[in-house]
Amino acid sequence: MTNDSLGFKRFATTQLLYKVCLIALTVPFLASPGIAKENEYGNENATYAIGLWGDLPYSDLQATIGVPNLIADMNSQNLTFTAHNGDLKAGNSTLNSVTPTTCSNDLYAQAVGYFNALKAPAVFTPGDNDWTDCDRPSNGGFNSRERLDYERQIFFSTKFSLGQRPLAQVVQKEPLCLGANASVPCSENRRWAVRGVTYATMNIQGSCNNLCDTAPDQQEYAARNTANIAWMKQTFAEAKARNSVAVMFISQGNPGWDLSDGTRAPLRDPKTLAQTDGQPDGYQDFLLALRDETIAFCKPVSYVHGDSHYHRIDKPFQDAQGNRIENFTRVETFGNSAANGNNEVQWVKVIVNPRSREVFSYQGQIVPGNRVAVPVP
Repeated sequence: MTNDSLGFKRFATTQLLYKVCLIALTVPFLASPGIAKENEYGNENATYAIGLWGDLPYSDLQATIGVPNLIADMNSQNLTFTAHNGDLKAGNSTLNSVTPTTCSNDLYAQAVGYFNALKAPAVFTPGDNDWTDCDRPSNGGFNSRERLDYERQIFFSTKFSLGQRPLAQVVQKEPLCLGANASVPCSENRRWAVRGVTYATMNIQGSCNNLCDTAPDQQEYAARNTANIAWMKQTFAEAKARNSVAVMFISQGNPGWDLSDGTRAPLRDPKTLAQTDGQPDGYQDFLLALRDETIAFCKPVSYVHGDSHYHRIDKPFQDAQGNRIENFTRVETFGNSAANGNNEVQWVKVIVNPRSREVFSYQGQIVPGNRVAVPVP
């Protein structure tokens, strides 16, 4: 097939998805009577708020002062749930630290303490610094699959979130992921719904999604990637069946979306979504599937990640012709900036209004006790 033929095929597919989208926006979708409602927070259209954070703590200062300040700030507001999008520590341990900075069991115990200090349900999805990068000598030289198995045991052994008001969630059971000794359920992948919005976490990582760094693991990646794509597609199917007004995904890794940000993310052709910087590409298959599902869904889709430590809200996703995908929004949470101490220990408040056209609106929350550059007024 020639390049022209491939281009026409992509164009025809996109046009078909847009037609399906227009139909979906003009014809009410009847929810399937068989859809379980056990994790639905009611069907009211009331506005509510959620809190997003991640890539914390990265130092003793952040662990002992910054994160407690942040938790107190979230607890002072009426949040329906909170979500930490991974990285419970820095990429390498800190010599002579007084808080856990290797991938020892103490690290995860510290995190459980943080999450259970939150009044609202506390959702968590793993980050590369707390499992894929644990095989680095500076982090203790652990087996990364074993550390993820341990996280599944500590954080994901039941269908409930952490926090003082645990939230019931749907847990992915198949396809299976790879553990240290056998195939295991990807129990960290979760889904829940609140007032007409469907939410889901996915175990998608930085460091090439476990295809590079100290001990690349192609087999682990392949199994988890297959599971993530299936979970993402199932989430859209569930959202359509519920007639959800929007979808939000929460993960760790920044996959890169275009050619604009090589300092913080993989560079990729925004039309083909192929990575162009010569590094192993652990994201293209997922992004291609996400693009098709997002366009077909038509309604707002929010994709929350951390990893590159640069808070931003934008629309970097393009279709195969280079058109901006209007219903897609990327949200990157705040994350550690080594030069600034507590300056980046902040969180993102999302106002969710199911009756509004865009559903989500975003507010960066600057914790007064964590201000460094500018004093509290």
